[in-house]
Amino acid sequence: MHVEFSGAAREVTGSCHLLTVGDHTVALDCGLFQGRRSEAREKNLRLPFPPERLSAVVLSHAHIDHAGRLPFLARQGYTGTVFATAATRDLCAIMLADSAYIQEKDVEFLRRHKREAVEPLYTQADVPPLMQRMTGMPFDREFPVAPGVTAKFVDAGHILGSASVILDCTESGTTRRLVFSGDIGRWGQPIIRDPHPPTGGADAVIMESTYGDRDHPPVEDLRGRLATIVSETAARGGRVLIPAFAVGRTQEIVYDLHALAREGRIPNIPIYIDSPLATDATTVFSMHPEIMDRSEQMVQTVQHLFRFNLLHYTVDVAESKSLNTQRGPMVIIAASGMAEAGRILHHLRHGAPEPRNTILIVGFQAEHTLGRRIVERRDMLRILGDEVPLRASVEVLNGYSAHADRGELMKWIDAVRDQGGRAPPIWLVHGEPPAQDALASRLSKRGYTVHAPAPGDRATL
Repeated sequence: MHVEFSGAAREVTGSCHLLTVGDHTVALDCGLFQGRRSEAREKNLRLPFPPERLSAVVLSHAHIDHAGRLPFLARQGYTGTVFATAATRDLCAIMLADSAYIQEKDVEFLRRHKREAVEPLYTQADVPPLMQRMTGMPFDREFPVAPGVTAKFVDAGHILGSASVILDCTESGTTRRLVFSGDIGRWGQPIIRDPHPPTGGADAVIMESTYGDRDHPPVEDLRGRLATIVSETAARGGRVLIPAFAVGRTQEIVYDLHALAREGRIPNIPIYIDSPLATDATTVFSMHPEIMDRSEQMVQTVQHLFRFNLLHYTVDVAESKSLNTQRGPMVIIAASGMAEAGRILHHLRHGAPEPRNTILIVGFQAEHTLGRRIVERRDMLRILGDEVPLRASVEVLNGYSAHADRGELMKWIDAVRDQGGRAPPIWLVHGEPPAQDALASRLSKRGYTVHAPAPGDRATL
């Protein structure tokens, strides 16, 4: 039995790892590559396996860099099952349709402006056939995936429904346990429950490493910094533009803005959620109270967590466009999280040149994305084919990341050790080289054998 690393290997997008046990191959995630468009498209078109030879897909969570190629996989002929948690299945139904819609609209926009455009990777018509193959499974219950492979989901604490996966693999009478971390969340975040690391040991671990070289500021400090940024920007008559993942990050920001408004710590300015996907995702959140963090006071006492007097959900494209002609301070939260597509591009094109505005980055920005160029404070940004000067202030609140920092990653992996303290070998994925190398060094000093596989590398279990 072996694993081939086909995505998120020495990078943070395109998560996909192929587990082969006997004659059967199971894909762990099938995510979309993001970054330089031409390079990402080439990677996305190049599936690492013939779809008809794939026995099953086990999906850790609904983020597009983990689930975003599934409709393309179905379009290419995959007819097997995609196993996910129930909340992940519900989120994928809206997120994958939105991904297809954005691809179609971006192509339309570029063609309308007589700029070079390529065909979408998949269309909205490709999503329903894929969703028919997605099966929702509960947390903490074993289920068969393929001959010789059983799996169990445990809460990863990353976004709603996110899971780490325990896979027991039997070949030639020998059983090995592989743990796939998925994306590991943070302890103490609002709304989402804390991570529940798999216990009982493992023979091998595939582990994310996004923030393996740094620590986040304490969770409790974030709300205060958010209040300061909103208040100072409003005082100079500007708007706060927040590129945010529609699932998870948007709800966290809204939750904190709601709390700040209740406490009178931000001015009474309009807050717009300009994302149909975020609106739909909020509905999905309300469908799954059973996996929310009941220790949070507002979760216990407030009936409508994501609705309050300052908050407005845009209804249509016309209302979205009208925001760029309105006067006065406001907050606009729009997808995508790395500013690679969607309505945030139009707001940034209008808002980046204005010094009174603030662009607030609230999550990891992969290399070669527009979000990374904003974090790097480039003088000029290329947005929808135009060169746009960056004169707005840029603020970064990495603590809002749904990814564990290096201390939390160590806490998670130490919990995976068996009762005898045996350290399983680790293959680090979903991280850029500096983060992976720093984490590998730290893990090695704790007795772990660590690998950082390149795309196409194989590991024998």
